[in-house]
Amino acid sequence: MLHGQSILPAIRDMRDLERFLSSELELGVLLEVHMSRLESIFKLLEKHQKKVFVHMDLIQGMKADEFATEYVCQTFKPFGIISTKGNVIVKAKQNNVMTVQRLFLIDSTSLEKSIRHIERSKPDYIEVLPGIVPKYIRRVQERTGIPVFAGGLIETTEEVNEALAAGASVITTSNRKLWTE
Repeated sequence: MLHGQSILPAIRDMRDLERFLSSELELGVLLEVHMSRLESIFKLLEKHQKKVFVHMDLIQGMKADEFATEYVCQTFKPFGIISTKGNVIVKAKQNNVMTVQRLFLIDSTSLEKSIRHIERSKPDYIEVLPGIVPKYIRRVQERTGIPVFAGGLIETTEEVNEALAAGASVITTSNRKLWTE
């Protein structure tokens, strides 16, 4: 759990943002947002006492690099940054922002390569995608010693419970039906 939550809503559009703002949940994940909307979104988040991890790789109109990361960290002061890129994770950590390195498990080679990247960037958390493979959630957590988020393709309460039982700290999901779990 993170801030008492086992689910982190993944916010993809303004309807998701409105639903998150009206929920009792404090912490979410901001995905797929245009850079021109960041200021107004962060004002809304502050007004509703909400916090988000910003997925740097998915900010439209902004290159996901260390310069953009520093700008977002210093200007908007997000709760955290999510990225697949080690240089983004390192820069966010330098700005005292919580970090989540996202890794996509497509085969054993991608797992090994991702573990090497994680050893260099040393994120606070790792997000494993897809989150429906419990044995790999456990394996990543055991190999790295870093808490794991599970995300991607999680559609049912049973899949949420399986990922949590495998050692995931939280589940990230854009499936609004699961936001109340």
